[in-house]
Amino acid sequence: MAKLTTIIPDELAGMRLDQCLAEVFPDYSRSKLQIWIKAGRVTVNQKLLKAKDKIDGGEQVELDAEAEQVLEYEAENIPLDIVFEDESVLIVNKPAGLVVHPAVGNWQGTLVNALLNHDASLKTLPRAGIVHRLDKDTSGLLMVAKTLKAHYSLSSQLQKRTITREYLALVKGWMTAGGTVEAPLGRHHTDRTRHTVREDGKHAVTHYRLEQRFKRHTVLRVNLETGRTHQIRVHMAHIHYPLVGDQVYGGRFQLPNNCNPDLEQVLRAFKRQALHATRLGLQHPETDEYCEWELPVPEDMAILIKTLADEALD
Repeated sequence: MAKLTTIIPDELAGMRLDQCLAEVFPDYSRSKLQIWIKAGRVTVNQKLLKAKDKIDGGEQVELDAEAEQVLEYEAENIPLDIVFEDESVLIVNKPAGLVVHPAVGNWQGTLVNALLNHDASLKTLPRAGIVHRLDKDTSGLLMVAKTLKAHYSLSSQLQKRTITREYLALVKGWMTAGGTVEAPLGRHHTDRTRHTVREDGKHAVTHYRLEQRFKRHTVLRVNLETGRTHQIRVHMAHIHYPLVGDQVYGGRFQLPNNCNPDLEQVLRAFKRQALHATRLGLQHPETDEYCEWELPVPEDMAILIKTLADEALD
């Protein structure tokens, strides 16, 4: 059992209680929330209400959420690179090539399967405790909640944009300065697996600054203000600096002019987007202490960056 507390946003005024709860506690289905309202597990300003009662906005809601098995996926003995773990939080270094959640085409061999093998109790948490995603071919730091309280806390921090998420990205082109991309994102009109900048998309903001420059490439340190699907990849392509190796948003593969043999070999072998979640910071759900972790880029990106640096010296 975990007691989750929140304030109903003013913009939800006029909604039924069960509708409001589905908005502020999105990890639980409306039918489950209705059961908990009926069972007296929800109080609004310390009073019991019915699911159909209207909300004014600004009320304090307390929910006694029940831990129960919500996942059907199987545990699999997949190695995990654990950076930090305590009773509430697990921080992992996800390798490139590992899918985070089971889905069509990847029902097994995912991070969720690995987490369930590491800790079977994660079956009682939404998405095995995972509160944010990394693309299959993006490497780096990813946080996992181990309790309902921690899951709610980390999800709320993400919504409030107080979690630090910093990436290292290698892009095509020689940038002269950092900047910000503010462009709404939504699904592509014809290819539903891709995302694109579109006027009716969701608000998305990406900040970037120069980390290292080579002859025809730039390493960027990127901070996410919002966390839309494929956000960094789409935004960088939108400003005409696509990520190296991005086979979806980077256009067809092309070697730089007068590319030396060493760089050609490394570029041809690099088959993923050059993106690594390098830094992650959050308020600990139990202690409220600010915690932060940082990891260098993995070997494949390190080799690519070193080869570009060596070329720049030629």
